Order: sequence, then C-alpha cells, then structure tokens
Amino acid sequence: MSKVEDFLTTEEEQAIVEAIRMAEKETSGEIRVHIEKTTSKVHFDRALEVFHELGMHATELKNGVLIYLAVDDHKFVICGDKGINDVVPEDFWDITKNVMAAQFKSGNFKQGLIDGITKAGEQLQQHFPYKAGDLNELSNEISKG
Repeated sequence: MSKVEDFLTTEEEQAIVEAIRMAEKETSGEIRVHIEKTTSKVHFDRALEVFHELGMHATELKNGVLIYLAVDDHKFVICGDKGINDVVPEDFWDITKNVMAAQFKSGNFKQGLIDGITKAGEQLQQHFPYKAGDLNELSNEISKG
C-alpha cells in the first residue's frame, strides 16, 4: 500500500470532507484537496495541472481553491483561481500555508488540512458569500493521484 492510502485514516478523510462541506456552506466558493505520492514536476506546476484536471477552473465565479499535497516529497501548494486571488490580501496564501505547515511539522496532517480549509473558507465567505440557489459545483471528496 502506498503512502497516499496510508497518509490519512478513513475517519480523518471523513473529517476533512466534513470541514470542506462546512466551509462551503457559507460561500459559493469551492475547495478541493488532492493527495498524491510524488511528482517529477515543479510542485506548483503540478498543482496547477491538478487544478485543471479537477475542473476547478470552470467554476462560475472563478473562486475555487485547491490544497495539493505530495506526500513523499513533503511538499504542499495552495492554488486559488483568479476570482479569489483578485480579492484576498497579497499574503493570504502564505498565512494559510504557515498555519498548515505548523500542524504538518508536528505530524498533525488532518488538523493542518482542516485549518487550511477553514482559513480558505473564511476568505471565500467574506468575498463570495452563499446566495440562495448556489450549487456545489465540485465534489468535496479528497482526490488522489
């Protein structure tokens, strides 16, 4: 079994999916988490590739956020689409990454992901509040590569 399957327990995955559901409850924004073992590409480039593979660029308001993890590489990237990048503070993703990294360094991967999802959700809620009729445009499930 690869480290991708071992990285989170079923219960941890369910808690992360629930964090995504709760974060998206108050926003039209979309949050996804993608986990894979490794990549030979520059991590940011691979995260952008996954962003497009998951159809995150196709949200109506361009307000998708991807949290990408390469487990064996000990690297992660947060990608926001144009709609959110245009409105969040310049250092927003750095602050979010620092919150997550602090948990990751302690081995608290589930909590690090939940903290990142929560921070992203707060910004999405501020700039893209939920409106009646908003659809969940993308799956909340963790994707794996």
